[in-house]
Amino acid sequence: MNLIVVNHYEELSQKAAEIIEQLIQSHPASILGLATGSTPIGLYQELIKRYQQGAISFEKVRTINLDEYIGLAEDHPQSYHAFMKKHLFDEIAIPKEQTHLPNGNASFLDEECLRYERLIEKIGPADVQLLGIGSNGHIGFNEPGSSFSSETHVIKLAQSTREANARFFHSVDEVPSHAITMGIASILKSKKILLLASGPSKTAALRRLLQQKKEEAFPASVLCSHPHVTLIADREAWADLPQPETI
Repeated sequence: MNLIVVNHYEELSQKAAEIIEQLIQSHPASILGLATGSTPIGLYQELIKRYQQGAISFEKVRTINLDEYIGLAEDHPQSYHAFMKKHLFDEIAIPKEQTHLPNGNASFLDEECLRYERLIEKIGPADVQLLGIGSNGHIGFNEPGSSFSSETHVIKLAQSTREANARFFHSVDEVPSHAITMGIASILKSKKILLLASGPSKTAALRRLLQQKKEEAFPASVLCSHPHVTLIADREAWADLPQPETI
């Protein structure tokens, strides 16, 4: 695992954008695995800025998102379809047919999971998969106990995850209880993984990750077995953890 500790969130976002910019410049038809939540917003703002400056083009890029809530229409303001449009897609002139998210409003969810996994196989794997890390170690919406061999599936969200995401809703009661998520095996197909961690709420999860003890009770631990993972953490997240060069 390649460890990069930066001073603050803005530097984290810039460093992550630099990695993706270099990828697109060298391979204009890159496949980007994307994520939602607070952490990647700064990265997306940086990518928009670089697009506006003419440094990168998304004309040939294709994207595959990790997950989507079940029961929210695509135009619901808290759906991940709406999140991606607001924070990235509407600002970079990427063709809509080249962006992909699970359909959380599908009539037959098992069929939708199969469809999405086939899509990943067809256009993927991702050249780089963007991930955050939950305080309980979840990646995507793969909660503790998720099988390391799982592909795209329906997951019941842990109460801690719903509470963490309640800030985007009027109350925790409005946060959907289930989601469709890429499975851990789906994520591990990615050629490279870019893991971002910001803020003191992620310190405990990073400490456990660094133990490199692979266990399904802590889904992020599986990343230690992937050959190309880059972790970028800001000082608030790294806190009192060992200096990168000593790990």
